[in-house]
Amino acid sequence: MSIKERTENLSTLFEGDKVLWMVLFFLCIISILEVYSASSNMTFNKGAYWSPVLMHTVYLAVGVGVAWVVHRIPCRYFGWIAAAGPLISVILLIAVFFSGSLNDTNRWMSIAGISFQPSEIAKGSLVVVVAWILSVMRDERGATASAFKWIMGFAVVICGLIVSENLSTAMLTFMVVLLMMFVGGVPWKYLGALIGFLAITGSMGYAVLRYTPEDTLAKLEQVPVLKRLPTWAHRVRNHSEFAENPEDFDLTINPQVVQSHIAVASSNIIGCGPGNSSVRDFLPQAYSDFIYAIIIEELGLAGGLFVLLLYIALLYRAARIAGRCEKNFPAFLIMGLALLIVTQAIINMMVAVGIFPVTGQPLPLVSRGGSSIMVNCAYIGMMLSISRSASMIPEKNMSS
Repeated sequence: MSIKERTENLSTLFEGDKVLWMVLFFLCIISILEVYSASSNMTFNKGAYWSPVLMHTVYLAVGVGVAWVVHRIPCRYFGWIAAAGPLISVILLIAVFFSGSLNDTNRWMSIAGISFQPSEIAKGSLVVVVAWILSVMRDERGATASAFKWIMGFAVVICGLIVSENLSTAMLTFMVVLLMMFVGGVPWKYLGALIGFLAITGSMGYAVLRYTPEDTLAKLEQVPVLKRLPTWAHRVRNHSEFAENPEDFDLTINPQVVQSHIAVASSNIIGCGPGNSSVRDFLPQAYSDFIYAIIIEELGLAGGLFVLLLYIALLYRAARIAGRCEKNFPAFLIMGLALLIVTQAIINMMVAVGIFPVTGQPLPLVSRGGSSIMVNCAYIGMMLSISRSASMIPEKNMSS
């Protein structure tokens, strides 16, 4: 078999947008390298040197398989998620309160031995619903007032069920919905009113978290829906308060932020090289929430910029594909899924470099994790399916 024939067979096997495939594979390679390096504490505690990275590699391989299977499904079938997804999400989000917990929060549940976060499923379901509403409830001027009302109804219910246990996920999901409404042409009078309301509410929430006395927070913690309030307050305060004198700086207080700052500050253009991190042994969740700090330390500012550009490339390709879609639903869906992945990635990066308070959001397709990888790979598969099976306007017609 000639090289040309092999290339054609490979192209047939991996259909859809080639840039999206390349972004997925690059992120997987970076993930394997950096999780291998950042899992030093885990390998020491378990006494198994290769076990963590091998398990992570298996998760990524299965995730790519999930993306491949989903990308073979014609995108017109994704509309069925809009019918069943919200109901399933609400049931799972309610059921998770009576399921297992992690770090004193009820975020995880297990079905048939498989543990996952219902919020991951709820995010994708909400994006599909919003894309469907934006595609059917519109006129020649854009989305209608009814579209705004329906979207807000679904968003408030789903994000409201998420918020008490995972504030950052609820905020991220609502942000993506807001961006989708902007892309979908929701009238500015509604978006402006919503943005104003969010600005006022956000300012009040920040003030509460920043200035509420500790004894009051302790009392509020007894209320089930507010039990995470002290954690949110401490994260906001740790981000806002800094030691003025070097001798007052305590490395044992808020070690995640401190060690991630050390990792970033000690990097240079090319970094210290893969596997040579000196911070990974002291940085909690180095292989998950703060893996971007390890990437910068080991691969330098160039490596950190390259990872950022991969996510930007994903968003750019999604926008290009959306612009060529003849129908509205696949166009809004691929933009929503891309925004969901890229927004989470940017927030994770901002936390790692100290721009944003700690959120607990992993870096999509890079951080160690099972269910998160599967869900994000499914999102990529849906994007690839749209690029493969949606009716497209020829590029030459677009340029003319």
